[in-house]
Amino acid sequence: MHEASIAMSILDTVISQCRREGYQSIGAVRLRIGKAAGILPEALSFAFDCAKAGTIAAGAELVIDHVPVGGSCNDCGRAFELSEDRWFVFCCPACNSSSIRVEQGQEMQIVDMDVE
Repeated sequence: MHEASIAMSILDTVISQCRREGYQSIGAVRLRIGKAAGILPEALSFAFDCAKAGTIAAGAELVIDHVPVGGSCNDCGRAFELSEDRWFVFCCPACNSSSIRVEQGQEMQIVDMDVE
């Protein structure tokens, strides 16, 4: 379960930033995670909740904004975005060309946090 190491890395990052800025506690951490990032949001939330105990983020809520997979076709030029339940694409939904560029859906980014 690599989500545990990701959760610990997120906590290290936000706690370090808070300490540099002089904050005493973290109320929430918001992430953007792409559907094709290979991260299970439920496992990440569980790992985050376990790892935050005893830190300045002990009361923090993990908020995850899901980013759908999207891109464009090299042949027809059309942009596409997959429905919420799909996380893979093999061809352009418009013309069925296999010459596509995936431009979103693989990210994992800390967006912001609520601090006190």
